Amino acid sequence: MMDKIQPKSTEGGTMSALKIIGIDLAKTNFYLFIINELGKPTEKIKLTRTRLLNWLAQKPQTIVAMEACGASHHWACEIKKLGHQVVLLPAQHVRAYQRRQKNDYNDAQAIAEACQHGAIRPVPVKTLEQQDLQTFLKMRQLVSMERTQLINHVRGLLAEYGIVLNKGATELRQKLPALLEDAENGLTDVMRALLHRQLIRLTALGDELEWYNSEQKKYVRHDPVCQRLLEIPGFGPLVSQAIKSWMGDGKQFNRGRDASAALGLVPRQFSTGGKQVLLGITKRGNAWVRSMLIHGSRAVLFRTGGKTDPLSVWVNRIREKRGFNRAVVALANKLLRIAWVIIARHEVYTPVMMKNQ
Repeated sequence: MMDKIQPKSTEGGTMSALKIIGIDLAKTNFYLFIINELGKPTEKIKLTRTRLLNWLAQKPQTIVAMEACGASHHWACEIKKLGHQVVLLPAQHVRAYQRRQKNDYNDAQAIAEACQHGAIRPVPVKTLEQQDLQTFLKMRQLVSMERTQLINHVRGLLAEYGIVLNKGATELRQKLPALLEDAENGLTDVMRALLHRQLIRLTALGDELEWYNSEQKKYVRHDPVCQRLLEIPGFGPLVSQAIKSWMGDGKQFNRGRDASAALGLVPRQFSTGGKQVLLGITKRGNAWVRSMLIHGSRAVLFRTGGKTDPLSVWVNRIREKRGFNRAVVALANKLLRIAWVIIARHEVYTPVMMKNQ
């Protein structure tokens, strides 16, 4: 995608480039900063939300750069329909191009100059299907978090009355009705009424989460990419769908290591004076997707003891030298690289067996 942004040779031998328009998105008013074909700032303009597309429709083909933020994928799709090239840039990398005081015009200038520099890997524009998948995962995550918060809330309140329950939704759903019926546990009528309402909420959240899980299994069952991802150790329906939603078609990465770096699974460097120092992982990118992948890798590592396939032998050797947690992260790094090959190159996971097997 970035190749289209670089200057192109004309038949006369001179170099020409497209104009770059940096847009600072907002809810109502958009601020634009324009860099001409020679790379010089030429204009800055303020447009309302309703005027933006009409203004761009009157312009010749140009490069429109925006930060990858809320509603940016919607605007990117609409602007691409007008014939313009759209570049979405990660907001954390655009920040380095900001100078002077922070205001909307300076933000738009930083976006345009970051696009002009061409060193930042752009964010792929999501299709409506990809946005639907991402929305599904976010809603499921919200329901799961609400249920966990409710469980911890009720357990904490019961502990104040001397009733201690084990962790987990099953424990609370099974024992809470009995606590409400027990007249000798010291709970007041007010507390019983409050707990009854919380039990209704817990049941409703559990049923809603089951619906999301059921729909997730249906999607994975009929999606060819997720079906191939399921063959990877530690990849269940949730991890497969999360990795597909985050990675897309994988074409934005040149290799699997780039995908691992984007998800924050590579060591953080603090090197100077020719001395290389590697610290913990960078933890960049989507924290929830990374945590799902880590959980899947941990489940695999729990079951690698005694296995002789190359992957198990490799990760067991790391566990012996570096410990369990580092082995989990190393395995997550390798599994993500495998997932990138499966998604970007449309390959199928075929585990390599030992020669003596």
